[in-house]
Amino acid sequence: MTDYDVLRVFCGPTGGYGNELGVVREGSVIPERSDRQAFAAKLGFSETVFVDDPERGVVDIYTPTLRLPFAGHPCVGTAWLLDVPELVTPAGVVGARQDGEFCWIEARAEWAPPRTLRRYATAAEVDDLAVPAPGEWIYAWAWEDEAAGRVRARGFPGRGDGIEEDEATGAAALLLTDQLGRALNITQGAGSQILTAPQPGGWVEVGGRVFLER
Repeated sequence: MTDYDVLRVFCGPTGGYGNELGVVREGSVIPERSDRQAFAAKLGFSETVFVDDPERGVVDIYTPTLRLPFAGHPCVGTAWLLDVPELVTPAGVVGARQDGEFCWIEARAEWAPPRTLRRYATAAEVDDLAVPAPGEWIYAWAWEDEAAGRVRARGFPGRGDGIEEDEATGAAALLLTDQLGRALNITQGAGSQILTAPQPGGWVEVGGRVFLER
């Protein structure tokens, strides 16, 4: 069996929740893309990362059904695990930094996979949503406190690959931050926390807590 770490990324203030992430630190043990795709499907996490160069931070990211040029929580989790100043993804170079209990990445909205950002009037409406039928990737959100930048959100991948709801989605948070043009404090899923902040030149920082599960 290939060795891999399991992290929880974007955990809540007490360390709970977060989105599970598989990280294969020695990506060379599974060099072929088809084999990596099969391994990611076998693990069944929303994303699995293969590290091709731990010193330079070169990574390769997969869902159970497809390869991604960039993804938020995999980059935050892997940057924390490797403790590197940047990650090299197919989309571009992702800056990374540690700040107390939070790990931050810096990326561009155009790197994120397409998401439908669907606003609702209240957080309660978002809480009450049923999982939609497979189709488009929907990021449902509402203001909890607009003045404070607090958002309630849920993510529905709609891929039909067994991941009906994504507990914490950094790429969608990046897109929402870029659209709104302001820093956000997002509660997603059952209780995960994602922090964001727009930066000059079209960059967005996305941060959260990371814990090593096993």
